[in-house]
Amino acid sequence: MKYIVVLADGMVDYPVPDLGGKTPLQAARTPNMDGIQHLSRLGVVKTVPEELHPGSDVAIMSVLGYDPVANKNGRAPYEALSMGLDLKPNEIAFRCNLVTVGNDDLMLDYSGGHLSNAHAKELIAELNDFFADYPVKFYPGVGYRHIAVFDDPNFILDSAHCTPPHDISDKLITDYLPDSELLKDIVLKSYSLLIKNRTNLMKSVTGGSPANMAWLWGQGRKMALPSFEQVFGVKGGVISGVDLIRGLGIALGLQNIVVPGATGYFDTDYSAKARAALDFLKDNDFVFIHVEAPDEAGHEGNVKEKIRAIENIDDLILGPVLKALEGEDFRLLLMPDHFTPVSIKTHVRGPVPFLIFDSTTKIKQDLAFDEGIIKLNDESLIRIDKGTDLMRLFIFDKMQI
Repeated sequence: MKYIVVLADGMVDYPVPDLGGKTPLQAARTPNMDGIQHLSRLGVVKTVPEELHPGSDVAIMSVLGYDPVANKNGRAPYEALSMGLDLKPNEIAFRCNLVTVGNDDLMLDYSGGHLSNAHAKELIAELNDFFADYPVKFYPGVGYRHIAVFDDPNFILDSAHCTPPHDISDKLITDYLPDSELLKDIVLKSYSLLIKNRTNLMKSVTGGSPANMAWLWGQGRKMALPSFEQVFGVKGGVISGVDLIRGLGIALGLQNIVVPGATGYFDTDYSAKARAALDFLKDNDFVFIHVEAPDEAGHEGNVKEKIRAIENIDDLILGPVLKALEGEDFRLLLMPDHFTPVSIKTHVRGPVPFLIFDSTTKIKQDLAFDEGIIKLNDESLIRIDKGTDLMRLFIFDKMQI
């Protein structure tokens, strides 16, 4: 049996008036989803415990079958792991977003205008030079996503309150600065430095979005987790354009499947992800395909791009995978990790729908895979209150009604 997870990050949404009251998922053209939804088990799962923030680190850890409460940690250590950084016991990692802040102190863009890797490396180098006397080292990642590692042997920074920048779009940053004086000092001084960067100045003149501040959040330390193979008995890999997902996979002993063109944005190479997944499954049993694009569209409030991302997942990933595995024994789990409504531009907690297709089991039901099933009272739906139970259902259950 082969196991495939297709996770469309932030895919689910609220009804959009301009779509006639439909959600982007309901409005999208998805013939491959439509083709299997009535042959699949549908359900609703709570991926984010009430006491935790609805981030992808929490939700995806749940989806992968690991308790985010018992293994509570920030996202940054997993991103650092993906970048090849081996944190020491005295070190704590922070996610460092290169963001755009306006003269009026508003958070204009959590992604710094989706700056290029070359521009980002230039800014990270400037940060390291400027803060050379501080107990911090900055490491370049991809686009706007980077890592700052602090020498913090006394565990002072663990309890610092930091806010994800995508939670405060169009809000005053002064209301959300870290409550650590050290972190606040670095964030504010980074603006004074980066606003003078030559590339940023050129962007400002031409009307572009300059990445003019380093925003710190998502801190955590290195921690050990049992491997996915130990827990579920299958060898697998992860495909993603996002350091968080790659690093979380590495922490669980899953292979990081490198896919050229996987960008973590709208321009990601969907087809290359599908090809890489199918090639990996020739010698392995489990693959986790993560697509960030719907989440990015939600954060930008871009309905058109969110629909396009969902359609691309259906056409360029789901379709080729289903066709290539036709006649083989496999299960496919399709789901989002959390809501990222275009009207709110950030993550929202709450149960999400999922679909499990099993090529070896004959099922026929009349429900559609979308947000409508969340509040539906139908005995055929699987309802999972603890997100960690979903992977156990997916791997171990025979899926027989």
